[in-house]
Amino acid sequence: MTTAYYSHPDCKRHEMGAWHPESPDRLQAIEDQLIASRINTLLDYREAPLALESDLARVHTSDAIYRIRENCPSERSDYEHFPLDADTSLNAYTWRASLRAAGAAIAATDAVINAEIENAFCAIRPPGHHATSKEAMGFCMFNNVAVAAKHALEVRGLQRVAIVDFDVHHGNGTEEIFNHDQRVLMVSFFQHPYYPYSGAEQPSENMVNVPVPAHSYGNVIRELVTEKWLPALREFKPEMIFISAGFDAHREDDMGQLGLVEADYAWMTREIMNVAKSYSQGRIVSCLEGGYNLSALGRSVIAHVKMLADLE
Repeated sequence: MTTAYYSHPDCKRHEMGAWHPESPDRLQAIEDQLIASRINTLLDYREAPLALESDLARVHTSDAIYRIRENCPSERSDYEHFPLDADTSLNAYTWRASLRAAGAAIAATDAVINAEIENAFCAIRPPGHHATSKEAMGFCMFNNVAVAAKHALEVRGLQRVAIVDFDVHHGNGTEEIFNHDQRVLMVSFFQHPYYPYSGAEQPSENMVNVPVPAHSYGNVIRELVTEKWLPALREFKPEMIFISAGFDAHREDDMGQLGLVEADYAWMTREIMNVAKSYSQGRIVSCLEGGYNLSALGRSVIAHVKMLADLE
């Protein structure tokens, strides 16, 4: 089994201030853990290309794209930031980093569909699942997974794709983009009530998004995956699976109050892979979303990637 690892140094150049938890250190922590775990040499490292604006436009409005492209500070102003909301801002390198993040997801999608690789993990930032069709929010600029899923459907001709989101926060942007789109099944869990305070209302029929209370642990998550996600995924029979891989539901991550550990991420990954093997020719593209405790993030990504690469 070949697992590709997509990233690019540009993704570390976007930053929103030294105080901000969504920092370049997140990617460094993952890279350090890959080396420490000695699996770095077992992955197919690939450089993320730049997405085209036309790729973004399948998902986002021209105004949403314009606002990010035109408001990044000058590269001569490395320490300046342009605020989009209270916790999301642009620096001089955000536009390029955002194109790399979406470009990684698209390139991974093409490589998987072309059978160059079986699956891929995209170590990218900015993250994406809060970005709606019309606006950036919640640390997210463009919805990387949504851009890749639309590429699979509208460029590569797939008929059905699934999106699995295990971030501690509801992927409100992904839900808004694919609401009532019968080509897409989205399954997720998320802490509720919690930012972005959505997802618990009656979803559309192609959404299996399960709110869970704070202090839910791995046994609760495994039960809901078994009882709600897996039957829906098997009935849907996706031709490809995308993962919004947030690791902030880890018990050591202060960004949320759930109680997952590395073994839970490995278990979820294996269950997703079993579905992919049955219906999707094993095709999976996983994209980094949240995860802010650097040690827990690095360890959790290793558990996830080891399972993807069949190294367990």
